[in-house]
Amino acid sequence: MTEAQGPRPRPTLRDIATALGLSVNTVSRALGDKDSVSASTRAAVQAEAARIGYVPNTLARSLVLGSAMTLGLVITNPSNPFYAQLISSIELRVRAQGYSLLLLVTDESVENEQRATEALLRSAVDGAVVVPVQAEWDHWRRVRDSGIPLVFVNRDVPELDCDMVGVDYERGSYEATSHLIAGGARRLLLLEEDLPITTTADRITGFRRAMADAGLKVSDDQVRAVPTKRYDSLALPWQPEEAYRFAQTLLTDGHPDGVVTGNDYFALGLLRVLAERDLAVPSDVAITGYGDHPYAAYLQTPLTTVRLPAAEVGTTAVDLLLQRLRSSGERPRKTLIRPELVIRASAPHRQAITIDR
Repeated sequence: MTEAQGPRPRPTLRDIATALGLSVNTVSRALGDKDSVSASTRAAVQAEAARIGYVPNTLARSLVLGSAMTLGLVITNPSNPFYAQLISSIELRVRAQGYSLLLLVTDESVENEQRATEALLRSAVDGAVVVPVQAEWDHWRRVRDSGIPLVFVNRDVPELDCDMVGVDYERGSYEATSHLIAGGARRLLLLEEDLPITTTADRITGFRRAMADAGLKVSDDQVRAVPTKRYDSLALPWQPEEAYRFAQTLLTDGHPDGVVTGNDYFALGLLRVLAERDLAVPSDVAITGYGDHPYAAYLQTPLTTVRLPAAEVGTTAVDLLLQRLRSSGERPRKTLIRPELVIRASAPHRQAITIDR
């Protein structure tokens, strides 16, 4: 019977240096991509590191650099396609800059968000990108006051005067509404989520402003809040059947000639009701969505919708956070990135649109 062996010692910089006949300092500089090391030496060091399975000791590195080399990402709802793409873009950017990412999910719960802030403080992250719940903010004040810079994404917390990067939701709704008006629609409806968040409020503002700019009045019954399961649990994904059920009652007395929806799932439910009522899209009712989800281009009537710049929002937020880590003297910045109206068959071009803003 052979004696059980203990775990292999963790490979070190000294192991690489001994194997190649180099100094530990040279090996360290080669793995750190320092310019003072020749390309041939760097290649040899990297090859030996891969051969023996060397992994940098991030704790030791953080002690040397005075930095955890870790950024936090606090997200509300990863099932949302926008946030899924946001997470991916942030992770890629963070990794390219030599940082690790600590991902925390709140499920739109204030209690979970408070626990997330405690985790950030315990982990001593260098900074954090945050999609806030927007219900309370004293726990974020504590994080900020501890010296951890914050960049809010998609939703702002103006009480804290921190950096913020988001989508210009108002402009997206404005352009979608203006496109329907330019196509001849006059009896317009807006179907929005029944949720107390700024993204919803911004889209409503954009709809109202576009109508006003076109000289069209907006009555209260033209802005409809769709009852949604997400009101009970904001972490749930949107459901087309919610808009489907709502639209069945909405279209009992005539029908609008244009509908702006706050997300593509609502448009999906509406399209089914219109088909059941033998109403043609877009000749009877033109429709726009919001989000440009993967299915939008492949519907029987491809959906005109607002494409959200999730990747650009993510990389911009990371770059702003890293800039804040290097220099904290500048005033916080609010950056809104313009979305793109994607024209498809549900609301095609009928005449040129001119929008000044």
